[in-house]
Amino acid sequence: MLIGILSDTHDRPEAMAAGMEVLRQNGAEMFIHCGDVGGQKVIDLLAGVNGLFVWGNTDFDQANLSRYAANLGIDCRGDFAELQLDGKHIAVTHGHDHQIMWRILADTSYDYLLHGHTHVASDNRVGPLRIINPGALHRASRKSVALLDLQKDVLRNFPVII
Repeated sequence: MLIGILSDTHDRPEAMAAGMEVLRQNGAEMFIHCGDVGGQKVIDLLAGVNGLFVWGNTDFDQANLSRYAANLGIDCRGDFAELQLDGKHIAVTHGHDHQIMWRILADTSYDYLLHGHTHVASDNRVGPLRIINPGALHRASRKSVALLDLQKDVLRNFPVII
C-alpha cells in the first residue's frame, strides 16, 4: 500500500489540494494527515478518499470539526491513531504532545511513527521504529509531502508548489 502523508496545512485548502494531487499522481492509495488541519475546507478535501487525520496543537475547534468530519464520513482519530496496514503497525500523532510521543517510542510493537509539528521533513530510525515527518504545507521554506510504500519500506518526499 502507498500512503500519502501530509501535515500542517493550517487551514490552507489550496496547499492541501496541491499536496494531495502530487501524492495522487504518484500512486497514493490512502491519505494520512498528521495534524494542524485548521478548518472545514481542509477537511472537505478528505471527503470520499481513503484517509484519516489527527489533531494538532493549532486545531482549536475540535468538537465542531469532529462533528463536521463525521457528517462527511471522514475518519478523525483525535490526538492519536493506531493502524495495521499491510502487516505493519503504524502510529500517527501530531508530535506536540510529548507524553504520546514517548509512549510510542517506548512501545516496541510499532513499525512506523508518522508525525508533523516541526514543519521540517525528516526520516529517522530509533531501533526498528521508523519515524517520518512529511514536512509542512504552510510556514515551511520548502513545502512538502511524503509517500510511503509499506511493502518495500521506501519513502519518497515531494516538493509542493502552491
